[in-house]
Order: sequence, then C-alpha cells, then structure tokens
Amino acid sequence: MVNQDILATGSLSVGSRIVAPTLPRIAPSVDVITDAAAFASMESEWNETVERASVAHPFLRHEWLRTWWNCFGASRRLHIIVVRSAGRILAIAPLMWDTSWMYGVPVRRLRLLQNDHTPQADVIVAERPQESYRAIWQSLVDSSNRWDVLQLSAVPRASPTLKTMLTLAADQDHPTGVWPSDDSPYVSIGHTWDAYFATLDPKFRQNLRNRWSRLTMLGDPTLEVLQNRSAIREACDEAFRLEASGWKQAAGSSIGSDPATYRFYTELVERAADRGWLRLLFLAIDGRRIATAYSVCYRNRLLFLKTGYDPEFEKCSPFRLLTHLALRDAFTTGLGEVDFLGNTEPWKLEWTKTTRPHDWLFIFGKTIRGRLVHQLKFRLKPALQHRRAA
Repeated sequence: MVNQDILATGSLSVGSRIVAPTLPRIAPSVDVITDAAAFASMESEWNETVERASVAHPFLRHEWLRTWWNCFGASRRLHIIVVRSAGRILAIAPLMWDTSWMYGVPVRRLRLLQNDHTPQADVIVAERPQESYRAIWQSLVDSSNRWDVLQLSAVPRASPTLKTMLTLAADQDHPTGVWPSDDSPYVSIGHTWDAYFATLDPKFRQNLRNRWSRLTMLGDPTLEVLQNRSAIREACDEAFRLEASGWKQAAGSSIGSDPATYRFYTELVERAADRGWLRLLFLAIDGRRIATAYSVCYRNRLLFLKTGYDPEFEKCSPFRLLTHLALRDAFTTGLGEVDFLGNTEPWKLEWTKTTRPHDWLFIFGKTIRGRLVHQLKFRLKPALQHRRAA
C-alpha cells in the first residue's frame, strides 16, 4: 500500500522526522547540435548552465559564441555536444568541424569554437563532472572514425578538462599531446592602490610620473569609462580608430583590417552592452580621446580585449597612462581583478608578474592521418628542434 504521506507531500514521515524519498539518478543523455538555428534558440538554458558552472569570464556565454559563429563560422560545421539528465543541461562542449593542413597533411579536425579573438575556451561543465566528461568523450569516440584531430585550444591550465580528457583518451590508446599557449598577465586586487603601486619597479614609477607631467603640459587628462549602450555605440568608431592607429593597421591586425573581425566587435557591442558587461575606456586630454581599451567587466573582473592609442602622443605613453588610471579606478571601485589577457607582452609585465597559463590539447584519432600528424608534431618536430639547439 502506498504511504499517504508520500502522496500528499512527496516525502515520507518517520515519527517526527521528514525523510525525502530517494529518487533514481537518471543517466546522462547526449544531443549533438549541428544546426545554427537550434544553437541560436538555446540562449536562455545555455547561459543558465554557464552560471551554474561559475565561469569567470564571458567567452563561453551564448552571446559571445553565437556572435563568434556568425562572424567566423563560414566553411565550418557546428558540432555542439550537450549532456542532459532529466532535461537539465549538465555540460556543453562547443565544438565545430573544419579541415586543415598540419605539416603538409590534410586533416579532419574537431575543435572548440575559438580563434585569436576568444582569449579563453573550454568545455562547460555545470554538474556531475565525472559523468559529464565521460558522456562527452563517448560521443566523441562514437564519431572518432570521422576526425583525425580533436583540438581543445586556449584552455586554462587549471581547468579539469585537460587532465580529464587526457586520461580518457589514454584509456583508449588515443595519441595525445599538449602545447603551452599564452600566459596571460593579470593584477589581483587585494590591497589598496598605494600598497600595490609601491610594489612596482621604482624606475617604472618614475617614468610614469614623467610621462604624466609631460601630458599635463598639453592639457587636462581624464579617464572615461563608458558602460551605457548608447554612449558606447556613439564612441565605438572612435575606439576602433584609436585601436587601428600605428603599427596594427600596417600589420593588418587591427579590428578594421578584416571584415569578419570588424563585424564581430561591432555585433558584440550590441549584445554585450545590452547585458551590461561591455566597457569602453578612454584617456582624453581636454576632451580629445588619445587612447582606448575595448574591455568587458564581468563577475567583478575587468578584461582588456583590444587596445590602442594615438601615435601623435607617443612621447607621453598614452596607453601606459590609460592603464595606470584604469587600474587605479579598479582599486577605487572595488573590482577583484584586472586581466590583460593574451600573452606576456613587456608592457603587461610592467604592471604584474602574475600570469594565468593556458594550453592546447591535441587528441589524435586512430586514423592513418591522425597517427602521422601526432608523430610529426610531437615526435619529429621536437627532435629536430633539439638537434638544432645542440
């Protein structure tokens, strides 16, 4: 006979105690999203999963990845692995198919949605990590006769994804390899501005004072922090102009030098500003903007995406002074961190020696091309480099 307490309350009464019933643990199921429209429709539950996973940056949010796909997804095919239990998303592996040449060998590659404009990438795991990773891996194994290389790029070294996927691959004798990627400098804000500033190199601090004095002779310097959508939209062209100034335009690495890149940062203005985490920073002199940082402020962290300055003011080091003001403002407003992203460029190491390392994980399929590329990349090339060094 069914206990009436369970029917009425969903729990069992034992004496004066209420005991919740033990529900069966539903095994994960896997869906693979290959259609862009289906991907676009997932925004709400996707972002809810990112929140549960406590991802500390916006680069795995639906807005970011959908914008990325719209701008850089040409000639590629989506392969997004979604792990669910009882309809609830446990994990997402945002992957795509493409073809590439590696050491002269054409390969079929399955990789994360990532390029130079996404500083960090990863698998999103919100719950039951052991089961979730295994479900993702089994889905990959089921299609392993179609990929020569699985590439997980720009993954933080501290992420469990690297160790877990390496272990799962090794258990089934898949060749693997890891390459170090960028070590991204960041400033952890745990003390006062004065205490932090005192830790910087004395010569560097003196240089800052000299550049500041030189700039104040030209006018009144101010820091602008724009976060209102309409203000950002009005100032966006100014930010792109400053970002393209100097060597970036000549090198073809500025936002405006490539139509897809320009579209990405332009569309991101609309979506990120709507969510309240886009920031445009400017250093202005008597109202004239002379340096910029296209940034995001997310989970109490300021992240620099694109930066630039007017070369007319190069002798005043305008971007160095913008960084000085932005850091001081971060201390004043109570942010927890300023992340410079990217690699360890000298100007970043002037402000901090603390870095966050990232790696690229390569797992090779049990195909002739997969095994060949593994040998070329992780056996032959290192041996040749060692021989040259010797």
